[in-house]
Amino acid sequence: MDKTERRVGGDDIRVVTPIPHATGSESDCEHAIGHLYEFLDSEMTADDEARMRAHMAHCAPCLAELSAEELVKSLVRRSCSEQAPESLHLRIRAQLSVTTTYVVDEG
Repeated sequence: MDKTERRVGGDDIRVVTPIPHATGSESDCEHAIGHLYEFLDSEMTADDEARMRAHMAHCAPCLAELSAEELVKSLVRRSCSEQAPESLHLRIRAQLSVTTTYVVDEG
């Protein structure tokens, strides 16, 4: 579970925080580029995503930047497909299953 998810009553719930809108000191393009990875990773509210899509539809430089980042993300995903050896999986599981017992002195 990452920072945008939490467990509620046994269910995984996706929680997304709205992105503050551009201020006077930041252009629409700077704002869009600054939140590009949130867009690519689907970590935006529906309203923020719609605003981003609308901006990209009318802004060739930002769309080009989005395309480049999508390509990089795709190449990294394809290049990082190696799996850890089973021995490492077993060692990690063993470490995670260590139980700590605390004795409380009630006297």
